[in-house]
Amino acid sequence: MENFLKDRKSLLFLLAVGNSIAFATWQVLLNNFVVERAAFTGEEIGLLQSLREVPGFLAFTAIGILIFIRQQSFAILSLITLGIGTAITAFFPTALWLYFTTVVMSFGFHYLEAMHNALSLQWLEKDEAPKVLGQLLSVRAISNLLVLGSIYLYLIFFPTNYMFIYLSAGGLTVLLGIFCWRAVPKFEVSVAQRTELFLRKKYWLYYLLTFLAGARRQIFVVFAGFLMVEKFGFDVENVVMLTLVNAVLTFWLAPKIGSLIGYIGERRALTLEYLGLILIFISYAFVNSAAVAVALYLLDHIFFAMAIAIKTYFQKIADPADIAATSSISFTINHIAAVVLPAALGLIWVINHSVVFFVGAGIAAFSLGLAQLIPDNPKENLVTRRINLTT
Repeated sequence: MENFLKDRKSLLFLLAVGNSIAFATWQVLLNNFVVERAAFTGEEIGLLQSLREVPGFLAFTAIGILIFIRQQSFAILSLITLGIGTAITAFFPTALWLYFTTVVMSFGFHYLEAMHNALSLQWLEKDEAPKVLGQLLSVRAISNLLVLGSIYLYLIFFPTNYMFIYLSAGGLTVLLGIFCWRAVPKFEVSVAQRTELFLRKKYWLYYLLTFLAGARRQIFVVFAGFLMVEKFGFDVENVVMLTLVNAVLTFWLAPKIGSLIGYIGERRALTLEYLGLILIFISYAFVNSAAVAVALYLLDHIFFAMAIAIKTYFQKIADPADIAATSSISFTINHIAAVVLPAALGLIWVINHSVVFFVGAGIAAFSLGLAQLIPDNPKENLVTRRINLTT
């Protein structure tokens, strides 16, 4: 155990497990809890989901916090905050309390995601990063599988007790955070990180790919699952089972996808991803079979794992001192679409849901064109195939 904890990668895996325990529990029970115990309508759940995205949009504020605290400590404290926000969710089933706990949970989640991403890109060697990032996705998937499976079994054999489930998952996450704080050594930072807010011209392609990835992800998260329920009548058990199958596939395939990215390079990997997504979104627009819709849902998650290539592209072109700040800024960029798209496309959905998926296909097509600008061997002074920039 001591040797395990001395490896920096071990902390990355522990943080990924804690993140999954808390967030998967919070997410899978939320809709049922707020309707059954807090009598939420569409208005309240819409406001709650909007509030949940605000900390993601404000992720750039992590840069200011890093003036006062180390990245590793900030990541662990964010995990503990995520656990606390999850644990107290069911204490008072009122709208104001749920808005408050959602914001607490979400700040912990998004700060943790930003710091986890930054530490991964700093601590992993460039040649091992795709494989290890794939392994981290796999660990998240198996953690989700175990959490969702446990909740599923609990609900079968015992009366639903939201307080117990949320408190257990959140409490376990807090304990894991305390363990990481006390047992994991404080690793030295090889390159001091800049702690000011900035946008660099040399990262323009990374920024744009990140924004488009957030946009297309929002379309899938909000509308693909909704299509399952609205058009094909999936109930809660069907959705949970679909999530479990997806977790098994991600656990098995994510490390292989990471290794594939390391072998074929970022441009080819993203080309494969975006071609697949164009076909998936167009198919969603016309799907009339529940079985085909399920296949598309699972395929989308598999292709999503290839987005690792955006991170490893940035790692290769980045000034090492820029990684923490740019990781925080990228979360804000990624969440711009989360604030705007769901409401806008929701209005279009009412008129013609196929148009929503055509928009997703268009975003994937634009991303495909941009991906062709990634060099065969990206580096600090070679950020695109046509433009060389040093600053």
